Parts: sequence; structure tokens; C-alpha cells
Amino acid sequence: MRRYLANAFENKALSEIAALACALDLPSFDKGSVWLAGAGPGDPGLITLLGAYALSEADVILYDALVDARLLKLACRGAELIYAGKRAGVKSCKQTDISRTLVSLAKRKKRVLRLKGGDPLVFGRGAEEALTLARVRIPFRIVPGVTAGIGGLAYAGIPVTHRETNHSVTFITGHGADGKLPPLDFTALAKASPTLVVYMGRKYAGDIAAKLIAAGRDPNEPAALITNASHAGQQVHIVTLGTLGAE
Repeated sequence: MRRYLANAFENKALSEIAALACALDLPSFDKGSVWLAGAGPGDPGLITLLGAYALSEADVILYDALVDARLLKLACRGAELIYAGKRAGVKSCKQTDISRTLVSLAKRKKRVLRLKGGDPLVFGRGAEEALTLARVRIPFRIVPGVTAGIGGLAYAGIPVTHRETNHSVTFITGHGADGKLPPLDFTALAKASPTLVVYMGRKYAGDIAAKLIAAGRDPNEPAALITNASHAGQQVHIVTLGTLGAE
């Protein structure tokens, strides 16, 4: 009975997505094309309607480690689900293999969805996959998603901008393709924006804070460390820039 109710709910959800797609005249997900879509930072409710529609239409879905498993329930019956996650410090799929798989599937006239956490073009390797598809003339579409640097902060109750205090924001990656702290210009970053949002920065938080302080940022400046952004297990630690490395 429980399985029957689950199937009924999923079928109803797919029907509602189809009705909304029709009402809003959403673009057709054509065979032989690839959509690079963002699933949002964690909470499955933050996926866009276009992203949910892509899930319901795709023949094959390559999904990341940060995609909430509940979203995969929106896949159409018979869709092939392929895990293509990449996590720091964990043996993961090679990016070149993922890109080749996208091309191969599209050439077989599949509707291919590459589903990524956050936004596909914000520190998400979506640009690399798009370039690969463009080189071999595979049609593709970018479906933006809510990035963690905005959605995660919102769930933590921290405004990324405020017209009386912080009029600009800078997004930074906390580690490069080699897993190390990238060669950032910390002198420029220290002066760039009142708000600095560091993605994937926990491992090098102390180093980043020390370099920013050495470049002129106030060690008593408020800082927040957010983990599991927008998930039920989200944690927010409010500290100062000077003590950020101790968390």
C-alpha cells in the first residue's frame, strides 16, 4: 500500500509538472540534446520549475553527489539514472569521462540531463561540459539554479547584500582543480567587497582568513561558517575572521 501511494503521488507530481510546462510554454527538451541544470543548494524545493520539467522529460540523468535523492523521484518512468558525483578527497568520476558520456548519449538521440548541485556555472564545471558539447555541435541548454552563495546564506538568515552596509559581493572558490588553495589575489580581495562568499573553503578557512587579515581585513570582522546549506542538518557558526580557522 505504501509503495502504491508513493507511485500515485509521483505520477500526480509528473502530471502537474507537465500541465505547468504547457501553461508556461516551456521549451521542448529535444532528443539528441543536453540540458545542464542546477538543482539548488540542497533543499529539493529550491529546484526551478524548468529544472523539474527537465527531470520529468529526460531519458538519461547524470546527477551529482550534492543533488537531493528525492528529486530523482521526478524522473520519468524508465529513465536511466547515472551517478556522476565529484567530492573533494574521494575517488570520483573524471570530468573528461563525464563530458564524453554526455556527448555519447546525445549522439544516440537521448534527451540527456546533467543535474548539478547549486548553479551549473558557479564553480560547478558546467562551463567545461558546455564547451565540450559546443565543440562537437551537440545542442545544449543551460538551466540556472539557486547557488549556495545566495540560497545557503538566505537559509542562514544572512542577507548577501544590504543597501545600508554591503553594496557588493564577491564569490570565491576555496580550492582549485588540484584540490589546493588557488593563487588568489588576496590584496585585491581584501578591498574588493564588504561581503566575501567562499565556496568549498572549509579545509583552507584558516589560511584564507590569515591572508585576508594580512592584506588589511579586520580580524574582528564577523564571519559565518555554513555547512550542509539549506539541508535539514544545516549548521551555522558565527565567529570572527580572526577565529575562523579554529572552527
